[in-house]
Amino acid sequence: MALDQSALLELLEALKVADADDVVRRAVESVYQALIDAEATNRIGAAPHERTPARVTQRNGYWDRLVSTAAGDVELRIPKLRAGSFFPSLLERRRRIDQALFAVVTEAYVHGVSTRKVDDLVAAMGADTGISKSEVSRICADLDVEVAAFRDRSLADVAFPYVFLDAAYCKARIGGDRRGRGSRVAAQAVVIATGVSADGRREVLGFDVGDSESGAFWTGFLRALKARGLHGVALVISDAHTGLKAAIGSVLLGASWQRCRVHFLRNLLAQVPKGSQEMVAAAIRTIFAQPDAPSVRAQLDVIAGMLGRQFPRVETMLRDAADDLTAFADFPAAHWKKIWSTNPLERVNKEIKRRTDVVGVFPNPAALLRLAGAVLAEIHDEWQVSDRRYLSETSMAQLTDPTPEPSKEVAPPALIAS
Repeated sequence: MALDQSALLELLEALKVADADDVVRRAVESVYQALIDAEATNRIGAAPHERTPARVTQRNGYWDRLVSTAAGDVELRIPKLRAGSFFPSLLERRRRIDQALFAVVTEAYVHGVSTRKVDDLVAAMGADTGISKSEVSRICADLDVEVAAFRDRSLADVAFPYVFLDAAYCKARIGGDRRGRGSRVAAQAVVIATGVSADGRREVLGFDVGDSESGAFWTGFLRALKARGLHGVALVISDAHTGLKAAIGSVLLGASWQRCRVHFLRNLLAQVPKGSQEMVAAAIRTIFAQPDAPSVRAQLDVIAGMLGRQFPRVETMLRDAADDLTAFADFPAAHWKKIWSTNPLERVNKEIKRRTDVVGVFPNPAALLRLAGAVLAEIHDEWQVSDRRYLSETSMAQLTDPTPEPSKEVAPPALIAS
């Protein structure tokens, strides 16, 4: 006999009262997994190990996803595909972020440090009648466990030749007592590390909240990545934050440092009159248009001398940054456009800012870390299920087995400079 919804709910409660939580959780896990596998089979056109004319691709392993349900947290295995991507329709892609945003704004609301924008957002969520502190604490605790598990996961399984470091700035209250009294608003940096693995895929490696200009902070952050198993780093790409270069040299021994060309050009153009900025920028871009490492460095020397006749400060900056600005040239030319700046992190930073701007001022740094971590976990999941690699496996193989590339006919550096 079929049970209606009311009877099923009563049965669920009876099982919980009878200390059968684990039985219920495993049952829910089995049902969810069966639905995911069935949807994957429909998407692929064949069951595991089945040969059919309708097959459009093949399974390529699994990735794990922790999902919170009414019966508790369940571990699910999401199939990866060799071609194309797959994400189960029963899992909402942004659910983790929405939970984190709700936790942050309600925490701000309860502690009385919210802005009018946050008050309006809490009301829009249906929480204007009041939220208990215990409920906020429960939501935050659940999210903290999930974000911490993602943040502290092992990185030892695969090497990451390329590591990108950048920071997004947000405002949070620091100091004061547990209720926020006596606190002050200060800018806090969400520092992010992403990497390209040996097979060309991107991953979010780590994140933290603190003072991005402090050498001690960067050293601690990089040491934490190393302690989790980060290895095989050949090139680190970042802006020239104070203390960061020294931290890279002391922690990531043997890795080269590429100074972000976009940030450097922005700093350099600040030394040039506005009317000459376009000309200077065009000249500097010719440095990065060369076909090989010797030509890149020769062109930098030519451009520095040419611009130095009118802008001595520009020549000094170029020559001082020459080694750091051209570190990319020692790696496969197919990678240059994707490793000479931190532009790959710009979309990540924009997504974090889009979410954090809703809050405005966070009640504490922990709340900022919670929301940023949830955003980064979702971005990481999307990268893992994408059928597109950041760099191809063939080009990544050149890092360990370099093969000469066909030379290109280009004009001599002096002629390009003129």
